[in-house]
Amino acid sequence: METGFAVVAVLAALAAAVAAVVRLRARRGIATAMQRATYDVLHTAGLAADPLRTGLTPATAAKAARPLRRLVGSAGLTISDGSRCLAFDGLGGHHSSSLTTAAKRALHTHRSIVLNARDLPCDRVDCAVRGAVIAPLSGPDGRAAAVLIAIADDQPAPGLVQATLEAARWAGSQIALAELDSSRERLARAEVRALRAQISPHFIYNALTAIGSFVRTDPERARELILEFAEFTRYSFRAHGEFTTLAEELRSIDRYLTIERARFGDRLQVRLQIAPEVLGVGLPFLCLQPLVENAVRHGLSRKPGVGMVSIEARDAGAECHITVEDDGVGMDPSVFAPGRPSDNDDGQHVGLTNVDERLRSVFGDHFGLVVETAPGEGTKVSMRVPKFHPEVRA
Repeated sequence: METGFAVVAVLAALAAAVAAVVRLRARRGIATAMQRATYDVLHTAGLAADPLRTGLTPATAAKAARPLRRLVGSAGLTISDGSRCLAFDGLGGHHSSSLTTAAKRALHTHRSIVLNARDLPCDRVDCAVRGAVIAPLSGPDGRAAAVLIAIADDQPAPGLVQATLEAARWAGSQIALAELDSSRERLARAEVRALRAQISPHFIYNALTAIGSFVRTDPERARELILEFAEFTRYSFRAHGEFTTLAEELRSIDRYLTIERARFGDRLQVRLQIAPEVLGVGLPFLCLQPLVENAVRHGLSRKPGVGMVSIEARDAGAECHITVEDDGVGMDPSVFAPGRPSDNDDGQHVGLTNVDERLRSVFGDHFGLVVETAPGEGTKVSMRVPKFHPEVRA
C-alpha cells in the first residue's frame, strides 16, 4: 500500500506540473520552446493515463495506443496480454501472431526483448516493419500482465529501446493504480459486509421479543415497531451505495433507537442536537449506526437506572463534527491501543475499528475516530467529516 501511495504522490506532482505548464503556455509571451515541448509530453501522457487508470481492456488499450505511440516515437505500437494484441496504432497489425508469441516470452521471462527484421518474417513486398521493442508493463511491485510493443520501420535504435522501457514502466504504474482503486473498492464493500454481520444477533432477538410483547396488549404499537424494524433492516442491508448522507444515517438510527426504547422503556433517554446545514453531508455508509449501537449495547444496557445517549452534529466550517456519547459504564481505554484486536471476545466496541479504518481510507489519516472513555465514566466517540469531498457521492 505504501508503494501505491507513493505512486499517487508522484501523479499528484505530475498533475501540478501540467497545471503550471498550462499556465505558462497561456502566457505565450514568456513560454519557451522547452516549456511548450514539456506541455506536449505531459498532455500526451495524460491522454494515455485516463483510459489506463480504468483498467486494461481492449477498449482502454485502443484509447491509449495512439498517445503512447506519440510518447515513444515509433512507427507503430500495440499492447498485448500474451494471448492477443489488444490494440494497434500505426504499422504492424499484420504481424500480430509473431508479436503475440514474443509478448508471451517477455511476460514469462519478465525481460524486455528487441526483435529485428529476421524475427518478423513477412511475405508482403511492401512491409515496412524492420523490428520491434517489447517491454513488460510492470507496476511498482514488479508484476506484469501485459507488454508494450513499439514497432520500428528501421533497426530499433537505443533511443527507441529506452523510450519504450520508460513508457512501459509509466503505463504499468497507471494500470497498477487502477488495480489499487479496484482493490480499495472491494475492501470497502467487504468492510460494509463485515459491519452488517456485526449487527448484533442479540438486537434482532431482543427486538422481535419486544415487538412480540406488544402483540396482544398494544397491537397498533406492535405494528409500528414491525415497520420500524423492517425499515431499519432494509437500510442496513441495502445492496448499493458505499456512501450515504448524515440525514439517512440518522433516520436509520432513529428507527434503531425506537426499537430499543420499546425494550428499555424510560431507562433509555436520547438527546439529539443536529445542525440542519450538515444533514446533507456525505459519509461512509454505516459509519454512525455502529457507534450508537455500541453506546446502547455496551454502555447503557449494563448500567443500572436511567442512561442517556447523546448524538451531536455541528457545522465547523469546511467540516462536520459528529459525536456519540453515553453516560454508561465506560470501558478500559487500553482496548483501543495499537496492536490490540479490533473486537474482543464479548463484542466490545463493535465496529469501531472498522469505522475508523474506513474514515481514514476515504478522508485521510487525520479523520479517524477519537474515543474518550474510562471505567464508570461513560464513552464519547468523535469524528470529523469534510463537508465536501471528491470521492464521496451519497
